[in-house]
Amino acid sequence: MINIFNAATFVASAENGLTFDPAVMFEINGIQVTETVTTTWAVMAILVVLSILATRNMSMVPKGLQHFFEVFIDGIHYLLDSTMGYARRGFAPYIMALAMFLILSNITGLIGIRQPTADLNTTFALSILTFVLTQFYAWKNKGLGKYIKETFFSPVPLLAPLFIVGELANPVSLGFRLFGNMLGGLVMMGLIYHFAPWFVPVLPHLYLDVFAGLIQALIFVMLTMTYITMGMD
Repeated sequence: MINIFNAATFVASAENGLTFDPAVMFEINGIQVTETVTTTWAVMAILVVLSILATRNMSMVPKGLQHFFEVFIDGIHYLLDSTMGYARRGFAPYIMALAMFLILSNITGLIGIRQPTADLNTTFALSILTFVLTQFYAWKNKGLGKYIKETFFSPVPLLAPLFIVGELANPVSLGFRLFGNMLGGLVMMGLIYHFAPWFVPVLPHLYLDVFAGLIQALIFVMLTMTYITMGMD
């Protein structure tokens, strides 16, 4: 199990230094493809296959994967209704795709694979996407002039620099929050396997990979909906 988790990545000697970089799996024309990228591809492939299987033979009385996805969609609709309002259910496809990607990515640690969300590139990409959607729909809903006035120059124009910093801080905090929690869990599991290779840490896996992974996915999704709603209102 030490080899699976590559604990040496987390417990490095003083002369080699400490690194948290994902492993390089292979190269394409000199471009390094890391474990983050390959795992992300795998998660995306799983989601595509599940979507095809769930919608292949749909029926009025759902069963199997169709039933599971319909229950999941009902949960997403509940979150949307309570956070963004019924009129904004159009965001359901994006929110559901984001939630499923985060859940699958966060629990890959259960099978000894580094989570894509333990890489700052992944979490920042997702947080920047949320930031872009927030700005776009705020401009679309209010108009560019009204949005700029209400967001940055109200109630006091003198505070505009502070409001600008606050807007830019949202994607930074969103990305770092998810990254920090997932990397922290990864480091702890690496340390456990390094110092106690004979120990099978079922409870730490359940907490750090499953419980914390689901909680962090929920927090990211809820904050995404909140930021978009605040921008549009």
